[in-house]
Amino acid sequence: MKAFLILEDGTVFEGTSIGSTREVISEIVFNTSMTGYLEVLTDPSYAGQAVCMTYPLIGNYGITPDMESGKPWPDGFIVRELSRIPSNFRCEGTIQDFLVKYDIPGIAGIDTRALTKILREKGTMNGMITTNENFDFEAIKPQLNAYTTGDVVSKVTCSDKQVLSGTGKKVALLDFGAKKNIAKSLNDRGCEVTIYPAHTKAEEILSTNPDGIMLSNGPGDPKDCGPIIEEIKKLYSSDTPIFAICLGHQLMALANGADTHKMKYGHRGGNHPVKDLETGRVYISSQNHGYVVDTDKLDPKVATPAFVNVNDGTNEGLKYTGKNIFTVQFHPEACPGPQDSGYLFDRFIGMMGGEQ
Repeated sequence: MKAFLILEDGTVFEGTSIGSTREVISEIVFNTSMTGYLEVLTDPSYAGQAVCMTYPLIGNYGITPDMESGKPWPDGFIVRELSRIPSNFRCEGTIQDFLVKYDIPGIAGIDTRALTKILREKGTMNGMITTNENFDFEAIKPQLNAYTTGDVVSKVTCSDKQVLSGTGKKVALLDFGAKKNIAKSLNDRGCEVTIYPAHTKAEEILSTNPDGIMLSNGPGDPKDCGPIIEEIKKLYSSDTPIFAICLGHQLMALANGADTHKMKYGHRGGNHPVKDLETGRVYISSQNHGYVVDTDKLDPKVATPAFVNVNDGTNEGLKYTGKNIFTVQFHPEACPGPQDSGYLFDRFIGMMGGEQ
């Protein structure tokens, strides 16, 4: 069946329908990872977006036990070629069946390099995936222009508190769309991890006297999380050690008077170099974000830059002055991607008084 990707600038790509055949409008983004497509599909940070994979062949090892959450979150999936016959000893099914099961529409057979170049040159834009060959762009255009991701954090967060038992430090993890490997990375280091829904009050978390607090990754515009930011202000004032990743990094910055803005096309992939400003060492990192903290509006009495993106100079981390708090824009838990910066979890253990 034919399928079409219609961008809000009028560009149309024709390909083949994969997954669900329902029509969807979403924000179109690209990911440069060469592997780990299942972890990308199940990363809650993609809620409200349709993902174009720049690597040309997707699905060649099928569906494996590598999901970062209980279900996939993107609105759509865009690939050059979808492997219909996967081969891997861990394979449990095909991407096609997986997309159909979770009602995710997609398109294959388009020039993903051309799409990526458009998004890089013109910036991230909205688009529609449809199987309707008689579409009317002028009728669709107002819908494309009007689309926003909205309050996607409420959509992806857990509904109830969960506990991963451990004999080490007690960590409270606020789930804004947390990937499973964040909790696992802490749990593997002996921590007892209590996962809280995103809108949990600071008083409830602090009443348990955690040794540390973890703020997770998540989707959407951080400025849409006003009530959560108010609770983070209380956590900041508690003097409890805090480590934050991705959206959590942005929310902590907003809670302390900094600003954020939307990037032209964001950072999504497993090959982004970040420099530790304290040591000068460069790490290759996994990233997935479309917003960034403005360091020029950052009060050095509150926080100072700790990491910087080597490619474009944008902020990749903050260390809070006089506080046991540090935050990073990238993903030290990776999945997919390199494990170069996994040591940051050990640093967090040390901040809580444990052995690194």
